[in-house]
Amino acid sequence: MSGSRSSSPNSNSQWSTKENKMFEQALAYYGEDTPNRWDKVSSAMGGIKSAEEVRCHYEVLQYDVDMIEAGRVPFPNYNTQGFWSRG
Repeated sequence: MSGSRSSSPNSNSQWSTKENKMFEQALAYYGEDTPNRWDKVSSAMGGIKSAEEVRCHYEVLQYDVDMIEAGRVPFPNYNTQGFWSRG
């Protein structure tokens, strides 16, 4: 296996919309039972994020989903009025 790229300049950066989309597609392709899943997801993203960054990103998102499903995150109060409803 290749070594970790944890020294990547992207180690502490935010994830772009494009990176998140690539991440989601790779996760869908490489299911939970895939050996070396995080290495494969990282490779599928072109190596722009290390396997460790990918794993950590997944864990943060999973924690958020768990909190939402447990009802520990309040549902946002969206403004249902928009420019299209002006009379």
